[in-house]
Amino acid sequence: MKKVLLDILICPGCLPEENSLEPTIIQEQGHDILCGHMTCYKCGKVYPIRDGIAFLEPHPPQKPESSDNKYETAQALSSYIWSHYCDIIDDEGATDAYCQWAQLMDNISGVAIDAGSAVGRFVFEMSKKSDFVVGIDNSYSFIHAARELMTNRSMKIALKQEGLILREINLILPETWDSDKVEFIIGDAQALPFRSKTISSFSSLNLIDKVPFPIKHLKELNRVTRAKDAQCLVSDPFSWSTEVANEEDWLGGKTSGEYAGAGIDNLTSLLDGNGSMQRHRWDIERRGHVWWKIRSHSNHFELIRSCFVKAKR
Repeated sequence: MKKVLLDILICPGCLPEENSLEPTIIQEQGHDILCGHMTCYKCGKVYPIRDGIAFLEPHPPQKPESSDNKYETAQALSSYIWSHYCDIIDDEGATDAYCQWAQLMDNISGVAIDAGSAVGRFVFEMSKKSDFVVGIDNSYSFIHAARELMTNRSMKIALKQEGLILREINLILPETWDSDKVEFIIGDAQALPFRSKTISSFSSLNLIDKVPFPIKHLKELNRVTRAKDAQCLVSDPFSWSTEVANEEDWLGGKTSGEYAGAGIDNLTSLLDGNGSMQRHRWDIERRGHVWWKIRSHSNHFELIRSCFVKAKR
């Protein structure tokens, strides 16, 4: 974990209090902490740093690398790496979804956050538009892969072709993506380990319908971003499921009750300062959608429409 992050990190377990973390460095390389931990001076909770990865979940699972989580499987990793970088490797069926999302963002100085960053494509894109970018995700497999790309600038990927047949490709990052300006950490998008009003750019791509409490995530977006000179991009297919969140916590997809109607309309209304997001409202700049794909194997793709809201204040 790059040391530059220490100034803005707080204990996510103490929220809404924002208590500092005291670092203990066991092994470092330049400006990178490879091994150590951070301790909350108030509650005493210890957040480890292993192999350069900071674990900053407020209530981490016993085994962060457990294969019980579908996002920790080799198949999921391969599918998401393809989804993020398919246009870079010029693969058949590739989309330019991440380029389209990146084009929506302005150049704004300061720190950018990509919540639910997965394997890191949007973080690297934002390195061209921000002073520093942090990707945060609760998948060890995804963050480990993103950091490997950050460190080595390349990665060999085994893409499933059919059955047991694999095709190995070599992913090489474009020179325009600055690895010195990015970092990836493990954390919870509903309890972000960042100080209030420190973030200039915030992105949340295909995450709202993947967290148990979507409104908590949006409130965290509002808390950590600056009161002015800030931008946010929230994009989602709104594939609500009771496997992820209780129906009463959905922000759309319901015919009655709170947040009845379409998710994109409720999201826009919330960012515009209605309901429980009245503080520091956003000015809506644009709404639309981006088509993106997930690949299982060479003959199986899932095409998804992700509806977005871009806002500024």
